[in-house]
Amino acid sequence: MPAELAVVVWGLVVVSDWLVSQSQEVESLMPAPGWVGSDGEVDGHWDRARAAAGGVAAGAGVGRARFAVEDFREMFGFGPNPLQQDLIGELSGLVDAGGPGLVLVTAPTGDGKTEAALFAASVLGRAAGCRGLYVALPTMATADAMFPRVDRFARSALAGDRQLALLHSMAWLRPAAAADQSGTGDVRADAPTALEADAWLRGRHRGLLAPLGVGTVDQILTGVLPVKYGPLRLFGLAEKVLVVDEAHAYGPWMHQLMVRLLEWLGALRAPVVLLSATLTGRSATSLVDAYRRGAGFADGALVEPRYPGWLFVSAATGTVSRPRPVASGRERKLDVAVRPVAWDTAERGSARAGGRRIALRQELQPVLEQGGTALVCCTTVAEAQRTFRDLQAAFPALAARPGGLRLLHARYPARVRQAITVQCEEAYGKPAAGQAPRPRPSSVLVATQLVEQSLDLDFDLVISDLAPLAQLLQRAGRCRRHPREPAGRPAWAAREDAPRLVVLDPLAGQDAGSRPPVTWGRVYDRGLLKRTSLLLARQDAGIAVPGDVQRLVDEVYAPEFVDALEESARRELTRLDGERQAGESAEAYLAELTAICSPADVGVDLSALSRHEPGVSEELLVTRLGADSARAVCVYTQNDGSTTLDEAGAMPLPAGALSREDVAEIMSFVVPIPGRWLAGAEGHPPPGGWGKHAVLRDLVLLPMEPSPSGGWSCRLAGRTLTIGDAGLEEI
Repeated sequence: MPAELAVVVWGLVVVSDWLVSQSQEVESLMPAPGWVGSDGEVDGHWDRARAAAGGVAAGAGVGRARFAVEDFREMFGFGPNPLQQDLIGELSGLVDAGGPGLVLVTAPTGDGKTEAALFAASVLGRAAGCRGLYVALPTMATADAMFPRVDRFARSALAGDRQLALLHSMAWLRPAAAADQSGTGDVRADAPTALEADAWLRGRHRGLLAPLGVGTVDQILTGVLPVKYGPLRLFGLAEKVLVVDEAHAYGPWMHQLMVRLLEWLGALRAPVVLLSATLTGRSATSLVDAYRRGAGFADGALVEPRYPGWLFVSAATGTVSRPRPVASGRERKLDVAVRPVAWDTAERGSARAGGRRIALRQELQPVLEQGGTALVCCTTVAEAQRTFRDLQAAFPALAARPGGLRLLHARYPARVRQAITVQCEEAYGKPAAGQAPRPRPSSVLVATQLVEQSLDLDFDLVISDLAPLAQLLQRAGRCRRHPREPAGRPAWAAREDAPRLVVLDPLAGQDAGSRPPVTWGRVYDRGLLKRTSLLLARQDAGIAVPGDVQRLVDEVYAPEFVDALEESARRELTRLDGERQAGESAEAYLAELTAICSPADVGVDLSALSRHEPGVSEELLVTRLGADSARAVCVYTQNDGSTTLDEAGAMPLPAGALSREDVAEIMSFVVPIPGRWLAGAEGHPPPGGWGKHAVLRDLVLLPMEPSPSGGWSCRLAGRTLTIGDAGLEEI
């Protein structure tokens, strides 16, 4: 039996066993008193059990959705743009000729890739007879933002069983009632099966069994790690269309795991849609070849993506279509202004000439004086917090106005971060249909990389610290993203075809041995930052989007990039390139060593697919290979000595026998923190009962006390931590 078929059979047996082992199902088929097991009685039991099976599956929510609608306008309520129109005109013919397979779409942010992907998924899913789809995104925030869009698509374009699951480590906190009210719940189904489907699909390892899903990419990549029930995730994808957004957003470790997953999906003949705004030709080739290899085609295929454009790979024949370039419909000239700056974010007092603080204030002056919106994208949470504080001091009138100055990063309690995200989507999102165009009042959002992927935000100006070119282009895609007409923007930003990106560059004009700010740590590769800085210095005429994008994305990685540099710079960059390539090779090798083997190499021993290996767990994947992270909950000591979850003292710390609602409430206060903060630290002891819940066991409680200067703070392993409007921060 081929390994991919064995996985399907194994998954079918496991899920069937789980379904019929539910107490209510066993009890409903118990024979009457006096049953002796005669041939006739056994036959009768068999008939009753078989007749009940369909209802058991339907009640659990593991049925089949159908891709019922073929018309694009009927799916989305509006007509297609050039990229989408080309898919409408060409993809069905390719699928009719070669069967389902893989579609790779490369286009700028804001060019309608999501709708293009969902349309392509419907074409592939209909041809393959798929039972649903799963949309994978890089982060929980982007998955949360995508959930309502897929929900609307399911309602307008699908028929049959349409249970929709939100899958990531915090998704289970969203109750079904919230789903009905806000469109962001974790399982959505048509009445009257919603409650039954919710209960069963929320069980451990079951989320991918729902016909429809939106979640993080971790949920699917775990399927190629040797963990218990890992193959069940492959079974959950076997009859679905997989859509992977931001396919460029993963490092070597996760890219290699994605390669292995695509091998399995190719073997399973499961349709795939890959989306990217900045994908190198080398990465595109590795992903396409992996899918073809799994489908049985060992020869390599050179892939040269067109930007914007798309290509199709047939799982049945291995044929790779000629990449189809398409018109963007949104050709723009990105006005890139590089500001060489000295890095002074940690300095207090007056800002010095030539420093980042002065440069940022100068670039924000049009927003302050004439209205409009701006995004300031920082490298680290700490620098975003310092920038927020500095702008509060520099622009007190703006900071005092509701919505004038906002801050968004990961180091807020979950409930606070979600509320800020909703506010940002309302303030900076797509204009409502029929809304009279007018400039938005002065507003600045200071944020981290959270905003560069999948969040549909639109600013009049984007200012970013230096980052690798791909990330800068992603951030620039948030500038003048949606048509607002000249009357909808301030006079200084009236040209929507010339969005402005300001890059605050600490490496510009520096010598070959210059280093990024020490506060950045190892967030970005030093060599890539240097390459990007040098490349931007050559773009005097700006960057044509999409015309220049693919060339620049490939150029910044090209080995020959160093040839035009003077000797010392060439030697230094070559050394940095070697370090990066060695690190990438080590990560890729570790992924190759850790992951399950490809389907062609399984042989007769299936145990290797789920055999526990020391040190290998789902957490290894979720933490993205060595990420320094932990989870904390701030608890507040009130004047009467009681401890609460909130500053006001209205929510006592739950203890004892905890309900699901209690656990959900606790988890809504969780804050991600750097693991190094906990070295040698002892937090507040957890209340009784918390140890019985896996999600609560590793939480660190931070005992917050009223601070003499106002607010709340605590001491932790020699650090002083405070929490307030800027989130949790070290001072």
